Amino acid sequence: MKLIYTAYVAITVAVYATKYGPGNFLWFSDIALIATVPALWLESQLLASMMAVGILLPELVWNVCFLARLLTGRRLTGLTDYMFDSNKPRYLRALSLFHVFLPVLLLWLVARLGYLPTAWIAQTALAWVVLPLTYVLTDPEKDVNWVYGPSGKPQGRLPRLLYLGLVMIAFPVLVYWPTHRILEWLFA
Repeated sequence: MKLIYTAYVAITVAVYATKYGPGNFLWFSDIALIATVPALWLESQLLASMMAVGILLPELVWNVCFLARLLTGRRLTGLTDYMFDSNKPRYLRALSLFHVFLPVLLLWLVARLGYLPTAWIAQTALAWVVLPLTYVLTDPEKDVNWVYGPSGKPQGRLPRLLYLGLVMIAFPVLVYWPTHRILEWLFA
């Protein structure tokens, strides 16, 4: 599994770097995709736990939106619109199916290695580095990690830095803490 996953990530990173550019790797899901490689090889409880805390809840939303649209044609959010964009090559969209199996892989890894309760704090620290970098280094129109707006496009109601500060609070409070509590309960 280590070799297959590593090969998949290497191919995905090479393709994404060419098609999307380096800013795409600031998405938390892409960070988790890449960080799971050392988590697997080093059997790192910290990395596995951090990535699980960081992406399980957002990936659940991604999967619900993707499956709803795939099965019913109904669009729940714009989160997975790119998966149904016929202008994007199928191989490129197929590579994004990591959103389906990565949460399962991380849950398996955490079940095997154990959940480290301080992971949500470490993930918060990582987010507090990644989010300002995302704000500075990426195009507002791409709205990576929603640092410019909640709907995939820049918002205009709040000053940009105030909005960024709210996003930096929202991830730990609304995503990491609840996921941490669930993982703690599941793998205590």
